[in-house]
Amino acid sequence: MVIVKVGILGGSGLNKASLFSLLKEEWMETPFGKPSDALQHGTIAGVPCVLLARHGREHSLQPTVVNYRANLWALREAGCTHVLAATACGSLREHIEPGHFVTIDTFIDRTTKRKSSFHDGSPEGLPGIQHLAMNEPFCPHTRALLQQACQEHSVTCHPTGTMVCIEGARFSTVAESKMFRILGGDVINMTTVPEVVLARELGLCYAALAMATDYDCWRDSGEAVNVQKVLQVMKSNADTAIRVLKTTVALIAKEDWSQIVPQLQDSVTMNVMLSKTSS
Repeated sequence: MVIVKVGILGGSGLNKASLFSLLKEEWMETPFGKPSDALQHGTIAGVPCVLLARHGREHSLQPTVVNYRANLWALREAGCTHVLAATACGSLREHIEPGHFVTIDTFIDRTTKRKSSFHDGSPEGLPGIQHLAMNEPFCPHTRALLQQACQEHSVTCHPTGTMVCIEGARFSTVAESKMFRILGGDVINMTTVPEVVLARELGLCYAALAMATDYDCWRDSGEAVNVQKVLQVMKSNADTAIRVLKTTVALIAKEDWSQIVPQLQDSVTMNVMLSKTSS
């Protein structure tokens, strides 16, 4: 029997403890340093949850310097079996309008400066070389529950989508934005990678609720994305996103994960190549 505990990685506007009944705060040290902020422990519909502000509660950490490894390690050490990630994104498709949600199912990695594995050969890292399968980086079972929660709240949710993750913190040029569309990107952000990869390495059921806040800059209208527009859309939709996340947590608790979680963890360990000295 798997005891469910849900970690929530909050982005802009979704990092408040008002998301749930707060019980305590805890600063953790991990082998990879400190996470972005204190872990806020609480419950949603009686389900134990841990909220962590990805960029810090004051949004002081730009995407490149977020300690993704410490964040995911801390959630795992806190006992989380699942991680729900909230993320703002730009839309690369006309039909994904600002305010729409997307439960992304794959990604294109355009980051260049981030540590994307716990198996990096460092003294604090995990042993061996991890050749992790990425054909299904997001947990399909958890994604389906996010979609169900969106339906229950009559929220427009696109069930699939390819996330282009760029380094940031700048936005794309027009040429880049058009290139990402040609590559098959549907939405674009700055945090999905390496977050989803690291969660997968730890055997966590990770799914992301991406909210489109703008159309990036690929459209011929000449309209440019800016922080003020992004925050305005996030603020107007934050309450809806919170309702969806709360419902998803309750739905997760009703499911039987006794086979899914062990199978996920087995799929991770079977792809670690250990040297003769470490084995």
